[in-house]
Amino acid sequence: MLESAVIGLRWLQFSGAVVLLGVPLFLLYGIRGCDGPDLRWGRPLLMVAAAVVGLATAAALVAQTAVMAGSLSEAVKPSTLTMMVTGTALGMGLMIRAVLAFLVLVMVTGLRPGRISWGLTIAVGLVVIASFAWTGHGAATGGAAGLVHLTADIVHLIAAALWLGALVALTVLLMRRAAADDPAIHRALRDFSGVGTIAVALLVLTGLINTGFLVGPSRIASLGTGLYGQLLIAKLILFALMLALAAGNRFRQTPALGSLLSGGEDPAGVVARLRRDVVAETLVGALLLGVVAWMGTLAPPSTL
Repeated sequence: MLESAVIGLRWLQFSGAVVLLGVPLFLLYGIRGCDGPDLRWGRPLLMVAAAVVGLATAAALVAQTAVMAGSLSEAVKPSTLTMMVTGTALGMGLMIRAVLAFLVLVMVTGLRPGRISWGLTIAVGLVVIASFAWTGHGAATGGAAGLVHLTADIVHLIAAALWLGALVALTVLLMRRAAADDPAIHRALRDFSGVGTIAVALLVLTGLINTGFLVGPSRIASLGTGLYGQLLIAKLILFALMLALAAGNRFRQTPALGSLLSGGEDPAGVVARLRRDVVAETLVGALLLGVVAWMGTLAPPSTL
């Protein structure tokens, strides 16, 4: 029961964190000028994401403490929680993540939506995302190789947030019918294509590095024999599915939308297909985060 709660809370933390970093990044590079769509939805979305990260992290601190202490009743004791926070890197990392999330919540609530608010959210979001590497497998490798592993893990997480957070923003924009056929949406899709390519390249490169540390070349052939390896295979399948959907949007739907808008034709059909594919890609990404959350609770093959 506690193990399932830990996985679910990790998924909530991941999901909120990619929104905290990826959405304001997309709003900065994807939506420019004063002729773009209404972006007032950005503030409540970021507020919800910050609240989810903060509450889920606080709950995860209790759940992780209960796993280590052996019972929930023992975990909620102030002395036990204090020992978890001050005596373990995991506890300290969770505490810092929760504090930063609530800081973002206060900041987004108090500041007017715009480039300053988004930039500050991005800055804190980077630390929140990096904290998953500090409290995960990326921090377990020792020596000089450990720095390489930790750096690769942090870059991997940032690239994932860049991609998945932008998908969340695009989903909101495309679901708002009044804005879906705005030329600014086409420009945002076109700009995201280039950024998405960089994110995918970083994900592949850092994924290979992380797999080398966590699995090892000698264990690749037997990858599917253990639960961790099976989840890694599932993660790769979901990643490939996201790539296929992204390729269709970049090379078919986005150019078609641009042609129709420039010709003054009705883009409703293309917008509907874009909406369907972007929503599907976002849902696959959410499922992938669930797989990652589960993998983070398991011992990788290299440690067995």
